[in-house]
Formats: sequence, structure tokens, C-alpha cells
Amino acid sequence: MRLVSDPVLCNYYLTYRCNATCGFCDIWERPSPYVTLEHVRNNMRDLKALGVKVVDFTGGEPLLHRQLDQILREAKSVGMITTVTTNALLYPKYGEGLRGLVDMLHFSLDSPVREEHDQSRGVKCFDKVMESIALARSLGERPDILFTVFESNIHQIRQVWEEICLPNDLVLILNPVFEYNAVGSQLSPQALREITRWGKQKNVYLNDAFVQLRLDGGNHVSDPICKAASTTLVISPENKLVLPCYHLGLKEFPIEDNLRALYRSAEVQQLVALEGRLPACEGCAINCYMQPSFAVEMNKYWWKALPSTLKYNRMKGTWKQMLRF
Repeated sequence: MRLVSDPVLCNYYLTYRCNATCGFCDIWERPSPYVTLEHVRNNMRDLKALGVKVVDFTGGEPLLHRQLDQILREAKSVGMITTVTTNALLYPKYGEGLRGLVDMLHFSLDSPVREEHDQSRGVKCFDKVMESIALARSLGERPDILFTVFESNIHQIRQVWEEICLPNDLVLILNPVFEYNAVGSQLSPQALREITRWGKQKNVYLNDAFVQLRLDGGNHVSDPICKAASTTLVISPENKLVLPCYHLGLKEFPIEDNLRALYRSAEVQQLVALEGRLPACEGCAINCYMQPSFAVEMNKYWWKALPSTLKYNRMKGTWKQMLRF
């Protein structure tokens, strides 16, 4: 049973450029411009009209955009819940200017061991994450630690939790690695069971539906769980609407300051209707598109996601913002 028909999330790619070269990501390899403030302003108006509640300013590295603070203000001015995930290299420089503008601020950290994290990211950034945590806390912010879980680092969850998250009262988000375009890898059933146990600990968030989906072999085109195109609007740095999702990216439509009409057009809605049913959708388990998919249709994944979603909103206090909707 479908609970919500409107899109709820916008993945807004401010740029594909990045100051890190993570081995499990290929976005940084793409040439890219930066979004313009004018386009953001116009798109925020239409996102609001389309029913979007949350905008995730992403990349690439979103802090590379010199007008990120103004972009966030545009989103907040229309009542959006804002999300930013960063490798923290630039947060010590720009953090004070972002104060109070990011509802869900995530610092990426893949290992509690400096050399291992820096190797994973292709740049020395472990110390910047630690510096950023201290700065954010001094500013009254409460960032999350986004820990991408691989087979190789699952044994380090305890150290990150005990040495970094608990002393700073930070939420540890366990982000199971996903595979696309031969980038990334899979987690074994044993690893999935291990992270499920961790998801029940204090200050740890794991969407249990991610685990269930992987145990079920991902999305199946014959009975798709993926609702990427109808729950999530993807806007590229070139100011184009990307369908059905960033990773598949079959078609890009120039927005031309008319996002609302474009999204509702027959051509776009024909692609929306194919969400989760395209050949490349078979076996997909990409977290950033599955999470909103779990939220709009009452099925076993909705029930799996509900307890962890409530836990996160309780830990972060974001349930108060969600009551507005």
C-alpha cells in the first residue's frame, strides 16, 4: 500500500568534483561545473511545490562550493530539512559559516586508524575529521559519523564507537557498502548479522531494511522495492533532472527554471513508471535511493526500517521537524 505519492527527497549534486579519491566511489572522476545560486533558488521553490521535505546537498564534496552557506539558507527559507555529508577536509575552514544551517551533518570516517582511513580516501583527512568534530561540538552542532562498512573494517566498529562517538555523544551511522558500475563490494551474511547486532547499540543507527534487502538479493524487477524516481528528485551540477537515479542516469532533462512542470511532464512520468523495473535495476541495493523507497510503501521493508528510523529521529531530535509535515 502506497502511503506517500509525492517525492520526499532531493539529492542535489552541487558538483561532482571532490578533493578525495575514494576507491569505492567514481563520482570524483567526472568533470563538473558548480550549481548556481539562481538555479538553486528557483529549484527550491518548485521542490517545495512538488512536496519534497528533505534536500541532501551532495557531490563530489559539497564543501567545495563556495556558496554552500547561501545555498543552505535558500533551502531553509522554504522549510526544507537539510543534509550534508563531507570528508571534513574543508569543515574547519567553513564550519562556522554553516552553523545552524545543516539539520543532518555527516562526517565520513572509514577507520579509527589514521593511516587506513587516509589510504581509503586517497588523501590525508583523518586529522581533519577529528578537528572537525571538535569544532562542530564547540559550535553547538552534533554531527554524525558515517562509517561505510566493508568486510575489511567491520571489526573496527567497536573502536570508532567507543573512542570517537560515545565520548562526543555522536551518532554512528553504519552505511553498508553497495556496488554499482563494478565499484564497491558485497557484504557476507555473517557481516550483515554482525552489523545488525551493532545497530541495536546506544548511539548507533543502522537501517535494518538495508540488511533485509541484501539478504533478499537486492531489488527485483519482477516485484520492485525501488521507488527511486517517484520518491527522489536528482538534480545535477548542470541543472538537469536525472532519471531514474544518479547511478543509472538513463536520461537528463534540462530544468530551465521550470522543475515542477518538467517533473510532471509525460516524458518524465513515463520514466518514473519504470523505476525498479529496468534491467540494470536487478539486484540493486543502493542505500541513498532505497532508504526513501522504504518510507513510502507499507511492506516488510517499511516495517524493518521503522524501528531504526524512529531511533535515529529520537537520538537527533529531528522528529520535531517531521511533525510539521
